[in-house]
Amino acid sequence: MSTMLSVAHYQPPPWLRNPHLQSMLASSGVRLRRGQQLLASSGAVTGELILDGGDGVRLQAWHSRLPGNAPAGLALLLHGWEGSAESSYMRMTAARMLEQGFDVVRLNFRDHGNTHHLNPGIFHSCRIGEVVHAAGDLASRFPGLPLVAAGYSLGGNFVLRLALHAPAAGVPLRHVASVCPVLDPAQTMDSIERGPAMYDWYFRRKWTGSLRRKRELFPELADCDDAVLRLGIRALTGWLVERHTAFATLQDYFDGYSIAGQRLSTLEVPADILMARDDPVIPFTSFRHWRLPAHTRLEIARWGGHCGFIENLRGDGFSERWVAQRLAAAVGVRQAPGDAVPALGS
Repeated sequence: MSTMLSVAHYQPPPWLRNPHLQSMLASSGVRLRRGQQLLASSGAVTGELILDGGDGVRLQAWHSRLPGNAPAGLALLLHGWEGSAESSYMRMTAARMLEQGFDVVRLNFRDHGNTHHLNPGIFHSCRIGEVVHAAGDLASRFPGLPLVAAGYSLGGNFVLRLALHAPAAGVPLRHVASVCPVLDPAQTMDSIERGPAMYDWYFRRKWTGSLRRKRELFPELADCDDAVLRLGIRALTGWLVERHTAFATLQDYFDGYSIAGQRLSTLEVPADILMARDDPVIPFTSFRHWRLPAHTRLEIARWGGHCGFIENLRGDGFSERWVAQRLAAAVGVRQAPGDAVPALGS
């Protein structure tokens, strides 16, 4: 019987223990190519789904399945802010879930990937209702399959809120796994502003590019002019809140999607959460006093950076295998052969 992966198994080589290197490599070309390779070599067939987000909202997703396979379950995967269904960790997790015998659906949030044309309103982090509705639509399309879900960074935040809302919404969600979820958005904003300039540059560059695409498609967004796009990340978020949400203040908006403190104390769906003690984006202090129910398991790795957890030069990731194991175990799937042994330093 294989041993379940735990954070004790994550022992990256010394040169990979810097949190900023981990965080930068997480979105590198090496990782992107590795994700493409793993998903392509799985033999899966992938097709597009347009899911119903309610109130006319349409969300794009990609469904991967192994031909001739009777799936053990259905795994819904959620990406981080300004990531997409094609992000390296999404493809890697999909490949690992396919190894465990699951069908996999990688969802694009509104205005992520090539989906800016699907909905007129701009994405913001409090649009949890449309994700819950889309998960319900997905469950209704595959009624015979146990539904599990996983998310990374902002997607990790979304997947925990999905789990919080699922019972009342009638979504038959069995279990979720969350990697480096955004807990307290105000603290994350502070971390981005106070940390190395590369984080602010990375997120602002991707977000302003997304807003330009949105403006081209919907000329009525004339308030999103070039002066707005030159704002710093906090001021740009303030513009979004003021012009495109119903929140009165920036802090009200942050509170709208915070999962810090006791906000998850009533969570009914079992959850596994993986955090890194050295995460430069999600500060350790923000989850030290987290109130979680007994059926939620929090594992804290010594290393990993923000959604890194990279193991070797190939770009293999501990977190993707960890997610696949946790979700497979939740529906009684036995581990894929050899999956429990990490590829240390190779």
